[in-house]
Amino acid sequence: MLQRRSGQADDTAGVSHSRRFCPAPLDKAEKLLSLQVALKCADVGHLSEGLEVHLRWVSLLEEEFFQQVGFFDFCVTPLFSAFTKVFPGCKAALDGAQMNHAHWKAAAYEPASGPDSPKTYFGYEALTWAKIIPLASMFFCILFNYTILRDTKDVLVVTAPGSGAEIIPFLKTWVNLPMAVAFTVAYSEMANRLSPEQLFYACITPFIIFFGLFAPCIYPARHTLHPTEFCQTLLEAWGPRFAGPISILRNWTFCMFYVMAELWGSVVVSVLFWGFANQITTVEEASQFYPLFGLGANVALIFSGQTTKHFSLVRANLPPGADGWAVSLNGLMSIVVLGGILICAIFFAVNRLVVPHVKGLQGRKKKTAKAKMGVGESFTFLASSPYIRDIATLVVAYGISINLVEVTWKSKLKAQFPNPNEYSAFMGEFSTATGAVTFVMMLLSRWIFSRFGWGVAAIVTPSVLLVTGLMFFSLVIFHEAAAPVLQAVGVTPLYAAVLVGAAQNVFSKSAKYSLFDPCKEMAYIPLEYEIKSKGKAAIDVICNPLGKSGGALIQQFMIIGFGSLAASTPYLAAILGVIIAMWLKAAASLNVQFLQLQEEGKENGHASP
Repeated sequence: MLQRRSGQADDTAGVSHSRRFCPAPLDKAEKLLSLQVALKCADVGHLSEGLEVHLRWVSLLEEEFFQQVGFFDFCVTPLFSAFTKVFPGCKAALDGAQMNHAHWKAAAYEPASGPDSPKTYFGYEALTWAKIIPLASMFFCILFNYTILRDTKDVLVVTAPGSGAEIIPFLKTWVNLPMAVAFTVAYSEMANRLSPEQLFYACITPFIIFFGLFAPCIYPARHTLHPTEFCQTLLEAWGPRFAGPISILRNWTFCMFYVMAELWGSVVVSVLFWGFANQITTVEEASQFYPLFGLGANVALIFSGQTTKHFSLVRANLPPGADGWAVSLNGLMSIVVLGGILICAIFFAVNRLVVPHVKGLQGRKKKTAKAKMGVGESFTFLASSPYIRDIATLVVAYGISINLVEVTWKSKLKAQFPNPNEYSAFMGEFSTATGAVTFVMMLLSRWIFSRFGWGVAAIVTPSVLLVTGLMFFSLVIFHEAAAPVLQAVGVTPLYAAVLVGAAQNVFSKSAKYSLFDPCKEMAYIPLEYEIKSKGKAAIDVICNPLGKSGGALIQQFMIIGFGSLAASTPYLAAILGVIIAMWLKAAASLNVQFLQLQEEGKENGHASP
């Protein structure tokens, strides 16, 4: 039919378009075929309409016609060409289809050229920036608060009456870890009952209330609340070896502040913030922006360090008899409460303005809501996953390693700065230095990720911690041999240990913030929603304090067995080397699994989120 009709059409080539005839079908079969082809042309008729109308249709049908160029090449152009040869009067439809075909060919090489294509700013879509900027702002506020809380908790506990750095191992093991386990159980139950947004508010609100009440209500009543005389009697009966556990009871409100500050790092930073970020960002966005989140966060470290120092020095302007530390504490906690409210406000805005536009997020939530696991089932499932176990090993190893060094350093720090305000002022300078060094490390981290990949980035932190930790322990162990050299430069062995320990903490924490945390968070992204949510809660809330408690338990046995931290220092250095070797092995194993999951995601066409 096509050959016969096209021959008739060629005979009319010299006739004007308006006078061309429409050849009549010869039989019933040709009539039916002609109508079927015409119906098919009408079915895809928007392809021959004006470009504006055509694009409106495409926006409605883009999920079905996901590849317009291929659709034109293999379907539209042959169909309209054949139909026009038989019915020349329909050539306008062919012309329109060819014009739209040309448009999609051009768009294939210049994706942003179409009027409805998303605009890009500095190489990224507006939706990407709408996610990244609020997340960076939240991270700034969270880390600003965490730095103030971290420095304040150490001042309260280490300088409290009858206390010292020796209390920290006992506190992390017998108070912090049980509370972390209790929170994880409660979080798993709440995750089955509440929406992600409600879960966020339910978790962060108790922190804001506690810190808001501590300075004006709890701290002024400490003499009434603390059982000082009872604990002094216990200490006389049991001896100084049990000074740590007794100090927890003696200063229990300060210890509660310490635990809440520790949980802020585990819950608000790791579970709430990173969990939310992992839900709404893609792997590609994470690899580009997660290392840079710390840039804003480390500006927060610098500002919070100076804020802590400022409030720690206010006593110089106070009248005689005034409690300078109480005034400092009120100012710091007021800032923490304001920061918490701002975090909630940003989270609320992102959920209203950004989350509805994140493709696949709502659908995934509905899908995963059908199969909720209980607490016991969650832990059993997570424990059976080699991938989750490797992430847990990284977190536990970091907690043990940093704790082995940090507690010994803080014992030296208290000896150098026994006054709470002087101690707090030094910690403020320490936080500022950490922020400045981490800022530089953040700039390097993006290059490390792009140049060497996840695997190399994951081993930088344990390597830095091993080298700097051994340097610190060497100075503590061989301080007598180093004393003449140190005295020649005008530094006492104690102050040198404080400075080297501070440098060790600065470089270790900067490597953690710039490389370890982004690596850990990126490892969660390829996982399914419930595994990601509950696995992250179990790891960050339990394994993080478990690592610190593991280091604390080691130190407790050392203190009880050798009588002091100083006597056990050589053994702590050896244990540090063993723990970091396990850390490096787990990082290598996780790297293989992470790359495999990424490849599987690409093969299956998964989009994250």
